[in-house]
Amino acid sequence: MWKLGNFGLITWIYFACISSGCSTTIEPTSESTTFDNIMDNSTEWMMDFSDIESKFSFRTSEEPEDDLCYIVPGQPQTIKECNFNMETQTFIVIHGWTVTGMFESWVPKLVTALYEREPTANVIVVDWLTRAQQHYPTSAAYTKLVGKDVAKFVNWLQAEIEYPWEKLHLLGYSLGAHVAGIAGLLTKHKVNRITGLDPAGPSFEYADTQSTLSPDDALFVDVLHTNTRGSPDRSIGIQRPVGHIDVYPNGGTFQPGCNFQNTMLMVATTGLRNMDQIVKCSHERSVHLFIDSLVNMEQQSMAYHCSSKESFNKGMCLSCRKNRCNKVGYAVNKIRTRRSTKMYMKTRDMMPYKVFHYQVKVHFFGKTKLSYTDQPMKISLYGTDNEKENIPYVMPALNTNTTVSFLLTTDEDIGDLLMVKLLWEKDTLISWPWWNPDTFHIRKLRIKSGEKQSKLIFSAKEGEFSYLARGGDAAVFVKEKEAQSSRKNQRLHKLKMHGSSFKQSTE
Repeated sequence: MWKLGNFGLITWIYFACISSGCSTTIEPTSESTTFDNIMDNSTEWMMDFSDIESKFSFRTSEEPEDDLCYIVPGQPQTIKECNFNMETQTFIVIHGWTVTGMFESWVPKLVTALYEREPTANVIVVDWLTRAQQHYPTSAAYTKLVGKDVAKFVNWLQAEIEYPWEKLHLLGYSLGAHVAGIAGLLTKHKVNRITGLDPAGPSFEYADTQSTLSPDDALFVDVLHTNTRGSPDRSIGIQRPVGHIDVYPNGGTFQPGCNFQNTMLMVATTGLRNMDQIVKCSHERSVHLFIDSLVNMEQQSMAYHCSSKESFNKGMCLSCRKNRCNKVGYAVNKIRTRRSTKMYMKTRDMMPYKVFHYQVKVHFFGKTKLSYTDQPMKISLYGTDNEKENIPYVMPALNTNTTVSFLLTTDEDIGDLLMVKLLWEKDTLISWPWWNPDTFHIRKLRIKSGEKQSKLIFSAKEGEFSYLARGGDAAVFVKEKEAQSSRKNQRLHKLKMHGSSFKQSTE
């Protein structure tokens, strides 16, 4: 019985180490005190390369996993030896904390994706593995020294070959996001862009902007938050916004496909080396969402500005007016505001992650007062290009004479929406007698598409109302024009068969 008991214990210890660092002391070495000395106006430290411990590996598209060539600050010949292209942009990839002391599998995947999108670019991976494999608080404190290393490298590269600042893009994951921020703070000129991939939370949630990634660290800072579950400073990813645009996929707390059952299956099939996926699956999803944006150009995910994830889940934030929506990842529109813009989106559990967002508004009428919570529904969408049937949705509250707004997503591009079916499922086989089902009357559905920015009204297909009964048939609604045409034909048929209903009522 080792399997579940010990596995759970080790997982818990691993989670505790990430959350609290397995230590309360944050004192890496006396070197950390030297960081304070470089925050003044002196520039002498920039020219001293003797204390740089980080390595700068120039990766290639042919060998994305191997460190075949290093660019060494102070040794200009290494720039040429590594075939650095001065005419194109440069990506600097910075990893985070590591248990094994080795590069994680996402690094070559990101390198490959960057080259797939920008074949002539330079991709440099920062190796700070020695400092990154310490106890978490120690590695967290080392981010300042590693950030100083990266700043020295960037400053030297720019000075040596007059490389344009606007071609520099730093990408940092977890602790590496804060390394990128500190580097951006210390460079002589602001780099063009920093992307933070779920910046680490513990030790940073309440830290000052000089110690963390912040909007001041680059001309544009975009951030993906994918694992912010837990109390502040205890969640793996930082909860507060730290960029110009901060995107919280699926609310930012937990990602689809990262549940315990899925990760247990992964461990069962590939071994205990993947045990840490239980903790880092959602954390690392930030990297894969960015990779997705690089390689799936025809399926770009969209995020929407919203005040809270609760409002977003009600479908209330799907407007694109005044830059209230944006692409996610590499092709983001670089919009800078004084305050961080918090944005939300839903995704699938695998690549491509894109889904289509719909707000559904419906008013429930009834002859009797009915009130329910957490009712299982299935919604089917039919469009010009495709259809998606039986999308599950749990209605949090279902009451007579109330209007409900909720967010519905589908991974199918159905084109222009033509028809909607709404089904109220039975909870059990014996709970609700078939001869007296609870029934709501629905006249219209109002649906807004986030991706198409269309607002459509759907009316009952037959008659003035559609009827939604628990365990009954689906209520069917068609787009307003079709509904009007259908009702017109019904009225003409009624007049033909029975004459004017007005005349009948006055006789």
